[in-house]
Amino acid sequence: MPSYAAFLGHQPHVSLTELAAVLPGFSIKKRPEKKVAIFEVPEQVKPEVLDVLGGTVLLAEEVSEGALELQDIPVLLARTLEKVRGKKVTFGLRTIALSPKTVRNLYRDCKDHLRKSGRASRYVGSDRKPAASVLLHDAGLLDGSKGCELTIIMGEELLWIGRTIAAQDVDAYTRRDMEKPVRDTSVGLLPPKLAQVLLNFGLWLAQETGNKNALKKKPVLSILDPFCGTGVIPMEALLRGWPVLASDKAQKGVNGCTKNIDWLRKEHKIFKKDAESAVWKQDALKPFALKVQPDVIVTETSLGTPLSDRPTQKDSLREKRENEELQAGFLRNAAATLPGVPIVCTWPVWRTKTIPIFLEKIWKVVEELPYETVLPLALEEHDRPTLYYRRADQFVGREIVLLKPKTE
Repeated sequence: MPSYAAFLGHQPHVSLTELAAVLPGFSIKKRPEKKVAIFEVPEQVKPEVLDVLGGTVLLAEEVSEGALELQDIPVLLARTLEKVRGKKVTFGLRTIALSPKTVRNLYRDCKDHLRKSGRASRYVGSDRKPAASVLLHDAGLLDGSKGCELTIIMGEELLWIGRTIAAQDVDAYTRRDMEKPVRDTSVGLLPPKLAQVLLNFGLWLAQETGNKNALKKKPVLSILDPFCGTGVIPMEALLRGWPVLASDKAQKGVNGCTKNIDWLRKEHKIFKKDAESAVWKQDALKPFALKVQPDVIVTETSLGTPLSDRPTQKDSLREKRENEELQAGFLRNAAATLPGVPIVCTWPVWRTKTIPIFLEKIWKVVEELPYETVLPLALEEHDRPTLYYRRADQFVGREIVLLKPKTE
């Protein structure tokens, strides 16, 4: 089976679970580092998949399954660059568990071998740090038009060599996040990458429930976000060509979401005839009266009161009580008025000085309702049926919850 190396984001357990959701037959073979995974899948992975993967920073595809040693790399590089036009090529090396001295000697050997083959070369990156993702895009190393980057992973009884085939487009994420007309810093800002992760979990849930739209070769799902805020999840859904239903109890959120969707449509030429959208004011605890049910609910619910400092245990418990009521009311409403629709949502986790405080009473509500909590990947040393997502500088983290409707 094809073998790949994934360089994971700052929440590796979330990244791996997302990969399992997106790639059928995903199987982890090695974890040389916490943020690196070597995996196999039955079918070849297309580089474009990284455009919708929020949790994976870079992908490399194995170039040789034969027994190779480091000294074979210059020859392998030259062979990989054979189809590049022109006498001058650009190359880079991304390495795991190689010393700076070894990397330096290796890229010099590569340059020497290419020169003897009649090709001038330019090396990007350094002996301590590989080329940035932006440079890989700009230098034409991902599509192979001007060169390539080899990924070399060493470990115990391991020498894995691949070619970097895809890297996150950092500039595109920044534009969507920072240049949209409305950003509300008074609430928890949902990163576009996390929105992508949640949408991928939504697609997986829809596939698991046998949704015909989800099982198509090119899935097109209708998404409902009933806590839309300024519209990060709706925007990411529209970029995939998925129709969107978005609501919020605050008119401020409705206005912001509407403006951001209009901006996105103009920026990316997304026409309403190709992907419809509707935004309206509604309390998510009040009955939904939709003409057609959505395929899946994907939403970031309320994270509670915005915090500028680490919460005390007393403050956290007060926030927890209020949020438990909100989550319970929303789930009961969804079960009653949108029966059979799977849900991907986030719950807040308050980080006190001692322990993180999770919602607890909500689990009794989930047990009473026709849902079961699921994950695409069984995680080791993981005692909750959910995914904990947090950044080091955040006082309120997120618990990602996937609720699959129970079948009779």
